[in-house]
Amino acid sequence: MSALPELIDGLPNICGHETEVKAALQPDRPVFLPKTNLRLESLSATFSIALHMHQPTIPAGADGSLISNLQQMFEHPYDGDNHNAAPFAWCYSRMGEFIPELVSQGCNPRVMLDYSGNLLWGLRQMGRGDVLDNLKRVTCDDTYQPYVEWLGTMWSHAVVPSTPIADLKLHIQAWQHHFAAIFGWEALARVKGFSPPEMHLPNHPDTLYTFIHALKECGYRWLLVQEHSVEALTGQSLEFKHLPHRLVSHNSHGETVSITVLIKTQGSDTKLVAQMQPYYEAKTLSKQTISGVSIPAIVTQIGDGENGGVMMNEFPGAFKRAWHEVANDPTVAGVNGTEYLELIAAAGCREDDFPTCQAIGQHLIWQEVDPQQATPEKVAAAIAHLTQTQPNFHMDGASWTNHLSWVAGYEAVLTPMNELSALFHKTFDQSEVTHSDHYRQALLYNLLLQTSCFRYWGQGTWTDYAQEIYRRGKTLLKD
Repeated sequence: MSALPELIDGLPNICGHETEVKAALQPDRPVFLPKTNLRLESLSATFSIALHMHQPTIPAGADGSLISNLQQMFEHPYDGDNHNAAPFAWCYSRMGEFIPELVSQGCNPRVMLDYSGNLLWGLRQMGRGDVLDNLKRVTCDDTYQPYVEWLGTMWSHAVVPSTPIADLKLHIQAWQHHFAAIFGWEALARVKGFSPPEMHLPNHPDTLYTFIHALKECGYRWLLVQEHSVEALTGQSLEFKHLPHRLVSHNSHGETVSITVLIKTQGSDTKLVAQMQPYYEAKTLSKQTISGVSIPAIVTQIGDGENGGVMMNEFPGAFKRAWHEVANDPTVAGVNGTEYLELIAAAGCREDDFPTCQAIGQHLIWQEVDPQQATPEKVAAAIAHLTQTQPNFHMDGASWTNHLSWVAGYEAVLTPMNELSALFHKTFDQSEVTHSDHYRQALLYNLLLQTSCFRYWGQGTWTDYAQEIYRRGKTLLKD
């Protein structure tokens, strides 16, 4: 297949090549297994870390043009914490330096990378091709396989539970388009794990089912989830959090889908990653057994790759120091998620044998409704009843920011968001024009409005940004 252009008329390439994207992901061959230098037999435990990177797109450039918030930080260095712009930019680039350095020193590092589409576009808009080139080095050069794994995500950092259901797959595909345009088809074919923004997992049966179904249709094998966003099928906490699980989802039509998940354990995310806690926790663990097969346990963590003093200042030294320690530790190794799953599959572990889990709170629904006999009316009635009778029951999902609601108090963003989505689908759902300029521009505004930052940062400037994106998107769709 021919290479995709990264930009089309200045906009990111986020649609129009759905057939080619799907073809790039087939056949579903092993990614890391042919090249991994790990052997499970000697390992008692493994650990895995992921770095999440994001900057929103905002209408704050010259004449209100769309720019990266990182650019806004550079242009207004004396506002708030904007003096961190240069350190942030270095954080986005530094794995392209750290990994080659560690490999040249005889270490065996691993890291998973999760970059939003907004950030990737913003770096290009700002002329920071140097950052993208550094990332390309460890993504496209065979020398650095299997040290680096990319995780897919929602293109515009939309939190899944409150994203219009019809747009879930559009975000997933938009990121795949954009990633392939920057890093190439072969690199896209290796992206098999998915990192949901804010680790926010939907627990409404239909939203979760649609999300998992879309992930699998788009070629993903596994999903990263927060420990307290899932439960055992009995409603209890997970008993084996250091093993992969099978996340089971029933919808209100009696259909079932499942996907493998790796469990991000609870804790102060950036601090744990900055200090490489997963390695030190793994040193305390022993082998586990799945259906008679003995495998090493896995400790999984993700944190913001740039945010906070610990990630900007403490992480580089701790990251390098840990890999030198691992080099002298025969019983513990770092792994990437897909690498680990392929290794244990080769050892005889089947997904059907993994411990099962479901989204938090769903056991209450399925106590009232037989999932195999579910109907929309029965599920709606059960949810209404539980909402009235169970004080802590809700269908807002769960995330690593559970002290914040992504719904309550944000009608000023959510109402326009849902209206623009409905108008987008009313305009385009009966056509096959995903390659047209009009579709691409309308899709961009639809996805941008769903960026979590317009709610995370509260009322004021950020909701004003959302209102302006809504206004432009609505005008575009009515032209």
